[in-house]
Amino acid sequence: MAVKIRLTRIGRHKDPFFRIVAADSHFARDGRYIEQIGYFDPQKGIENATIDEELALKWLKAGATPSDTVKAMFSRKGINAKYVESKKAAK
Repeated sequence: MAVKIRLTRIGRHKDPFFRIVAADSHFARDGRYIEQIGYFDPQKGIENATIDEELALKWLKAGATPSDTVKAMFSRKGINAKYVESKKAAK
């Protein structure tokens, strides 16, 4: 099972809102997911995305691959740096 950390769209027409979820890559974009990690309102910008760092790090350590957009969010929030540090510390 290939797990991806990606966005799933909710919200109404022309007013998007996204959940950041860990999902099997075979599941539909807006379908079933394993766990919700956070949420993102594009009208407020990436800086205001709410992400549970512990869950994000848990899934990254388990081998989940973030999408490009989620990877950019993680970089801005500093989650990527924490993941790299924990990976170096494990060696």
